[in-house]
Amino acid sequence: MPRTDGLKKRKIAVLGSRSVGKSSLVRQFVDNSFVDSYYPTIDNSIPKNLRHGGIEFECEIIDTAGQDEFSIFNAKHAIGIHGYVLVYSITSQASFEMIQIIYDKIVDFCGVKEIACVIVGSKMDLQDKYVTTV
Repeated sequence: MPRTDGLKKRKIAVLGSRSVGKSSLVRQFVDNSFVDSYYPTIDNSIPKNLRHGGIEFECEIIDTAGQDEFSIFNAKHAIGIHGYVLVYSITSQASFEMIQIIYDKIVDFCGVKEIACVIVGSKMDLQDKYVTTV
């Protein structure tokens, strides 16, 4: 494992509905690989060192289990988290709508109106099955 002395530490949580491709997205980012099979994720923490703007960061990427509107927002997905990647599948309107619910839960839990967040549409290889958002 590379030395991490003096590196800035950051935690990034990847959230979204079940089966939208969160783990595949994380694996592609961390390992530049893709696994064709699906195994539901419980929660997984993956280290990745990044350099941005000449600064080295030691990142911990939290790959989470899928959320739904009835899931209780887990405190470990908010406490100490520096940013969020909210993932939906382009083949699922419901997963896109779930992004707003998850975002609202984060804002409510953290008690702030602005959070560092990006939204990612996954499964672009299935463009022939995409749904439009209204």
